[in-house]
Amino acid sequence: MGLSSWKQRGRRAVAAAALTAIAVAGTAGWASGQEQRPLTGPPPGTASWRADDSLGRGLPDPATARPAQVAAFFRGLSGAEQHALVARHPSVVGNLDGAPIALRYEANALSLRAEQARSRADAKARTLTEQQRTSARALADRCSQLLAQGRRILAFDPRGRGQVAEVYGDLETARHVSVIVPGSDIDLGTFDRTRDVYGTPAGMARSLHRATAGRTAVVAWAGYTTPVGLGPDAATGRLAEAGAPRLARFAQGLTAAGAPKPTVFCHSYGSVVCGLAASRLPAANLVALGSPGLHADTVAELHTHARVWAARDDSDWIGKVPNVELFGLGHGTDPTDPSFGARRVPAEQAQGHTGYFAPGTDSLRAFADIATGAAS
Repeated sequence: MGLSSWKQRGRRAVAAAALTAIAVAGTAGWASGQEQRPLTGPPPGTASWRADDSLGRGLPDPATARPAQVAAFFRGLSGAEQHALVARHPSVVGNLDGAPIALRYEANALSLRAEQARSRADAKARTLTEQQRTSARALADRCSQLLAQGRRILAFDPRGRGQVAEVYGDLETARHVSVIVPGSDIDLGTFDRTRDVYGTPAGMARSLHRATAGRTAVVAWAGYTTPVGLGPDAATGRLAEAGAPRLARFAQGLTAAGAPKPTVFCHSYGSVVCGLAASRLPAANLVALGSPGLHADTVAELHTHARVWAARDDSDWIGKVPNVELFGLGHGTDPTDPSFGARRVPAEQAQGHTGYFAPGTDSLRAFADIATGAAS
């Protein structure tokens, strides 16, 4: 390749990276970005869990035990033994993929109450700064909201910006299950915000659950560290690489606990996470919407047995982003391009980057059919 060709390719890469950074920032608009440190590793409280010998044998290591092994371990316990572990280690059981679903609800309710109490105490502590007390009050309020009657919290981790997963419908008996994987600017505080509702995992999950008339349970999963605003995090796969094994393990935990293989809906930067996790996801369907790319040039390169779908409406600005992957920047081929090989989801009635789950749209109707197995 000649020098001029390299220069042209480099200029295209720089331009593409700049546009990619704008587009994959999800709903952040034009806010400036900041580099995020991804949350990785086992759940809080793991050290005391590992040291627990109350059952006369070791407990499955949250860092290394497969979800199927975790599920088998809990099946071998009595009800009293299970609840005793919840009482001693709520933050571990609540986030332990493969643990019984009802136990995880119970454990996370305990963790939320404990975090609420700690935050309320911190909000009054004169040894802390005013900014720290304000943050503590906000976290206490957030815990109170998540503890509201009827909410089913399947995962809760207050570390960093916070992560959470919430279930809509009956996950223990559902014949169909869906998981929503969001894009940028989503965390414990924003995953069910009232602004731009259908750009949040909670808003998307509620809308899909209603559209299926309750025929599918839907999990709103904010379980990875997302990019914030613009910047290198949005333009590269660094955070997606950290989030992909967390998503894969979460889905494996659902099936190990008895749920059917889920349909996984991946919005914006969340589709980058899904693309990197695809080969390890026990999914029936993989649906990319408003996607900047899945770090693959074709469906075959995902190495998945799931049916792969893609949606993008004409008014979604992400369609103006060059689909490149060069020098670590960008996320590859547009999954709605026929050459990619995904099944196309109609989205003529969706508006903008976050309108795919809006009630009354053709995209939501198609999503409901995919989620319930009615789509072909």
